[in-house]
Amino acid sequence: MDFSAAKVVVVGLGKSGVAAAGLLNRLGARVVATDARDKEEIVALAPLRAEGIRIILGEHPLEILTHAALVVVSPGVPRTIPFLQEARRRGIEVWSEVELAYRLSPAPIIAITGANGKTTTTAWLGEMLKAGGKRVMVAGNIGTPLTAVIEKVTAAHLLVVEVSSFQLESTREFRPHMAALLNLTPDHLDRHGSFAAYAAAKGRIFANQDSTDYCILNADDEEVGKLGERLQGQVYPFSSRRELTQGAFIKDGSLVIRAGGKLHRLCSAGELALPGGHNRENALAAALMAYLSGVDPQVIAAVLKNFAGVAHRCETVAEIDGVRFVNDSKGTNPESTMRALEAFGQPIILIAGGRAKGSDFGQLAKAVKERVKRVILLGEAAPLLQRALSAVGYRSVLPVASLKDAVREAFSEAVPGDCILLSPACASWDMFTSFEERGEVFKEAVAQLGGGTDEKKV
Repeated sequence: MDFSAAKVVVVGLGKSGVAAAGLLNRLGARVVATDARDKEEIVALAPLRAEGIRIILGEHPLEILTHAALVVVSPGVPRTIPFLQEARRRGIEVWSEVELAYRLSPAPIIAITGANGKTTTTAWLGEMLKAGGKRVMVAGNIGTPLTAVIEKVTAAHLLVVEVSSFQLESTREFRPHMAALLNLTPDHLDRHGSFAAYAAAKGRIFANQDSTDYCILNADDEEVGKLGERLQGQVYPFSSRRELTQGAFIKDGSLVIRAGGKLHRLCSAGELALPGGHNRENALAAALMAYLSGVDPQVIAAVLKNFAGVAHRCETVAEIDGVRFVNDSKGTNPESTMRALEAFGQPIILIAGGRAKGSDFGQLAKAVKERVKRVILLGEAAPLLQRALSAVGYRSVLPVASLKDAVREAFSEAVPGDCILLSPACASWDMFTSFEERGEVFKEAVAQLGGGTDEKKV
């Protein structure tokens, strides 16, 4: 599409919407940006106003669709809102911000999605590719909108992109040269309405691929396997449970890749920089994609053993008086929190709660009963979580009003050797603007404990 002088409506002014609006304006489009929130709830609008972009807040008036050539929707905006339904009724294409960036990208794209692990896998892969001498840009749902970096990308780059179901559901021609689906467990059911719809949105990552492209699949996930039966790309699976004829797996305690008739040993599972069974899966997926991108196995092995991890994902932030504090604010669904619980061997005090996303907390409650000595709950979902815990006979629960209170209470009850784990199993939007903000508040609260001695005597 030639954007010069075309009228484009951008819906939603979070980070993705702001980046998309600015990009479109620089391409010569006549941009109208709209958000249902009022100005007090939105930051970073000053640059858009300075560029002369028309901004409408508090509503999505239908009249701005007149003469519009395209609507670009931010991931936080449901496709079902009347404004977008009307746009489609009028025959106006509705693209996600990722679709817009894809249409402009000169570089091949490696895209990663899944219910859990996609941020870690994306960042890990990015480090492997950089260590292998590749020109890499990492963006997407990982924190930097794709439209914010696309003007810096050349044909010599590899563009590594984390994509969410929200971003994928409004794609049309998006076609990554390599696409990975790490796992499928119920998530965002409040948005998608059903697990089938959620899985279908995730599956769109493969929709436009052909036999020259690569599909990276979790061979241990039954739901992912169902999608794999219908794909057009070259399928390379990974598994942490069984040996494969092709792909990445664990053999005799080591991570290996089998491809082109060769078996490459990378490192032992115990040498991985990040703990937990879920990170073995993330490591296998990242290693496989790096190998298929031409990175030497020895380089991959070095990054597997030395990767520092990503912020807000099982991130150790401090140890005070022998008590370990771990920030897993990105654990926004029950399955993610269960994986975090499995990653730590010491006694756990769990801080959980936030805004539920239609999830079932039953299995999490059972895992908590087995692994957690104390649960501290906060946020909108606290009553739901408490009921689920009570249903399995778990009673060691303390509701609190704030995350800072949760940290103080957890530390007052902890003893040396304990792990205080923030892994909410819920979205952050009831109390925070993002999981990042929630994680930073957790870190600040931990920092305020200081040496901890006086705090624990109170």
